[in-house]
Parts: sequence; structure tokens; C-alpha cells
Amino acid sequence: MPRIGVIGGSGLYEIESLTNKRDEFISTPFGEPSAQVVVGELEGREVAFVPRHGHGHVLNPGEVNYRANVCALKQLGVKFIISVSAVGSLKEEIAPKHLVVPDQFIDRTRHRPDTFFSDGIVAHVSLADPFCNELRAIFIEEASKLEVTIHDGGTYICMEGPQFSTRAESRLYRSWGADIIGMTNLTEARLAREAEIAYATLAFSTDYDCWHEEDVTAEMVIENFTYNVENARKLIKAIVPAIDPEADYPAHHALENSIVTRPENIPQAVKVRLKPIAGKYLG
Repeated sequence: MPRIGVIGGSGLYEIESLTNKRDEFISTPFGEPSAQVVVGELEGREVAFVPRHGHGHVLNPGEVNYRANVCALKQLGVKFIISVSAVGSLKEEIAPKHLVVPDQFIDRTRHRPDTFFSDGIVAHVSLADPFCNELRAIFIEEASKLEVTIHDGGTYICMEGPQFSTRAESRLYRSWGADIIGMTNLTEARLAREAEIAYATLAFSTDYDCWHEEDVTAEMVIENFTYNVENARKLIKAIVPAIDPEADYPAHHALENSIVTRPENIPQAVKVRLKPIAGKYLG
């Protein structure tokens, strides 16, 4: 079973260096993932890959079924998720084509399901440190060996999209001290934490958002992320063997003492639905 999962963002729709590939068509209690999960071998490890926006980039950020994507990886046995994303920069020093390994989030989403626990069950996991710090450390160590400018830490504003920010919004986020802006990763991080999967992000800057006065366009984002894709692939290839598949991190125990609903009050249908995510806690 693959212990390591990769979620690819804009521009990264496959990992070409995967060998012995097979497509896994996973159905989850939360619906279908963005696409079939591609499972293969990379540097001697089995890896599961899902393109966040589907093959051909057919899903906008609000249409992605984040619960199904994370649940599908959980069902495959994934314990660690490497997320790859294109982001806008809110700081002069984070230039396009730089790499950020963020450590915090601010939520500006509005319309998307972002918890597995509802309809008769309540769980409150800790999200004080929304990224797995142990996984972040591996990302930074491996990235330091490449010719890429790295920013260790930073706050990622997760906006709803699919439109880019207004200038007023962009200036507001800068006044908050945020570093980068994207449309997807916080939703994934919330769900990964509930699923007890260690999660961290390789965020590649594609633009300066509109605070820098230049309008942000999809063409600009894709052009710069296409430039970054080669670094992303090199990093994934380096990070995968650096992860100990047997490592035990705090994220892997996030649900311990987090479910506050008494077992006898949880509907049986909810227990069935949550079996892939929290079966060991629900009896």
C-alpha cells in the first residue's frame, strides 16, 4: 500500500518518473476524487498521485471534491501528502519562481465542505500548526540541495476563487502580514488533519498578485508554473525517499480525544460513512 501521496496543482498533472504505474478508480463515501489515482513506484517507494483539478484542469477550486481526494488517498493507505501548488506572492522578496514552504493559513473560503464530521458527529482537531512540521523540515532540507530560492515558513491566504483578488483585497492581505495567496490548500490541510495524514506544501510563486499593480492573468500563472514544474518534479523525486514510511508524527494521532459526540449518539449510517477516516475510533 502506498504510504506517500502527491496532490498536483496547476501545471502538474502527472509524475512522469513514476514506473510500474496503475490506475486506481476509487469510490469513497464522499463521492469521486478529481480523477483516477495513479499508483506507481518512485525511487523504490510506492506513491499515489492525484491531480487536484482533474486531467486537463477541468475543476475550478470550488468544484474540487477535496473530501473525496483525501479519503481516496486514506483508503489507499497514504500517511503522508506532498501538496504542490501555484501561489501568488504578497511580499516583494518572494519573487515569481521562488519556492515557499508555508507554515500557517488564513481562511477566506466560503462555499466548500471542509470537514468529514457532520450529520450527527462532531470532532474538533487541533489546527494550530496546520502543516506537519516534520514533513516541512524534509521539504526544506531537500529543496536546499537544488538551485531554487527557498522561503522557510509563511502564511498562505486561502481564498475562494476562481477569480483573482481585487486590489483592495490584495492590499488588505498584505496588511495582515500574509505571504502568499492560493485557492486550495487550506481545505486539503483541514481534511488531511482529520484523516490523520501528515500534510505539507511546496508552494511555487507564479506572480505578485495585483498589489504589485500588474494584473494577474491565468496565462501568467501557467507560464511561470510551467517553468517551476521541473523543480517540482525534482523535489518530489528527492523528498519521497527521504520520508520514513514508518515515521509516526503528531498528525497521525490528530483524532485522539477529538471526537466529542458520544458513540451511542452517532447514527449508524455516519459510522459507516466515516469508517475509512475514523473507523478505529468508532467501533
